[in-house]
Amino acid sequence: MTGPQPWVGEAAGTVDGVDPSWRRLSPRMLLVHPVQELPRALVPLLGIFVAGTTSGHDWWAVVSLAGVVVAAMLRWFTTTYRITPDYVQVRQGLLRRRELSVPRDRVRTVDVTAHAIHRLVGLARVEVGTGRSDRSDEGVRLDGLSAAEASRLREELLHRRARPATETAAGTATETAAGTAAETAPAPAEAVPVAADVEVELVRLRPGWVRYGPFTLSGFVTVGVIAAFLSRLVNEAHLDPTRYGPLRAVAGHLTHAPVGLAVAEVLAACVAVVALASTFGYVLAFWGFRMTRHSAGTLHVTRGLLTARATTIEERRLRGVEISQPLLLRVAGGARCIAIATGLRVGRGAERGGSLLLPPAPRAEAERVAGEVLRSREPATAPLVPHGPRARQRRYTRTLGTAALIVGVLLAGRWLADWPDWAWQVGLVTLPVAWLLAEDRARALGHALVGGRLVTRQGSLVRRRWMLDTDGIIGWNLNRSFFQRRAGLSTLTATTAAGHQRYEVLDVDLAEALHLADEATPGLLTPFLERHA
Repeated sequence: MTGPQPWVGEAAGTVDGVDPSWRRLSPRMLLVHPVQELPRALVPLLGIFVAGTTSGHDWWAVVSLAGVVVAAMLRWFTTTYRITPDYVQVRQGLLRRRELSVPRDRVRTVDVTAHAIHRLVGLARVEVGTGRSDRSDEGVRLDGLSAAEASRLREELLHRRARPATETAAGTATETAAGTAAETAPAPAEAVPVAADVEVELVRLRPGWVRYGPFTLSGFVTVGVIAAFLSRLVNEAHLDPTRYGPLRAVAGHLTHAPVGLAVAEVLAACVAVVALASTFGYVLAFWGFRMTRHSAGTLHVTRGLLTARATTIEERRLRGVEISQPLLLRVAGGARCIAIATGLRVGRGAERGGSLLLPPAPRAEAERVAGEVLRSREPATAPLVPHGPRARQRRYTRTLGTAALIVGVLLAGRWLADWPDWAWQVGLVTLPVAWLLAEDRARALGHALVGGRLVTRQGSLVRRRWMLDTDGIIGWNLNRSFFQRRAGLSTLTATTAAGHQRYEVLDVDLAEALHLADEATPGLLTPFLERHA
């Protein structure tokens, strides 16, 4: 087997008919890799710098920094790839050599990501995924293709066309003639034109949607991480924040202010910082968001301000759509739209592993986008069948029962262990909150069969409306707890290969659950049902 070939630019062996030799990524990655590795090694480098400075060995930091840069550059020298008519393959590693291979006929997703440093040098990272939706499937990553080559590779892998029948027939005739030494060669086949690719824009981010950024609370994690990092840095460097004028003034003000006022000011400052960070994060993640439908049967999503990301979803892998409304976002009248599809990883926050169809936006817009994706708006707007008074009673029993238990424990602690009175008094606040939560959860329950799709809704802190294609349902689970049996209720779970793979219809009447499952998938439950007049 030949060694890796040097990088040769745009068409580096990715087109059928080109020699599929092993090739390196763009040499511009020699600039990118060190920049990527330095932030990851920042804390150890700071520790080495402090230790070297205090011990009189300043060269420790220089050697460590050089080691990080050399190790980062070795990634380019030890990574090669090739794209054959049948496989996408990557080799990487020095001491531990790995070879990853994905058959081209199993390619389900191709994500193109360009971080800020990648965009500065005109590069992008391509992630090729198969049909698995779990986190263990990392697929194949090509980190260092030119932006144009990455886009062309995505088109080739996902929008490939079958060869025309006339072309295949002509090729067969030519081979037969050559093998039998025929006197006359067949006439060349007439080229069959391929329909031009057409993209239809379904949605584009509007600047006014940024107002929903503060209600996502995504900045809470960011602020927490930054605060933890600064706290560790202060401890490592033995710094005293009160030595700095502004911080000393703030600390003095809070010390002399009434406790209630100080707490209110701190909470207000935290809310303002988190809201600002959430808005900033919204702009960074979703600016330039655009979703289009390709004539080849794919949905193409692009987004990102500094880090540009492009995700392609095959519509034949789409099994439904979810409209998600976290509590604060719902209060503001917003919602987000998420694809239920095979081959997309889930559980990664707002991005959901590339399954996001719409960032936080007005609820009406989320319903419209869901209708565009499903080619029918009815599942997103149709009224749902309520689950009745017994399901409502269970919502109150479970929520208020938990709050009452908390108050009871606090009262017992007051009597038996002399806990302070304010503990159980604060616990009493949970009772009206629990009542409101129970009412909201009861109102959320509902289900329907609309246009060949199972629609179910639940949740309060995060309200979700799932619209699942019944053709994608491969089984049903019927669960009944002790208390559900006493109330004549059950939880019906639709099993599918897409998304979270389990979608529940909570606390529905047993007869209604069986009727719903039988109507959604006719014949699937027939051997297990007895029908009565």
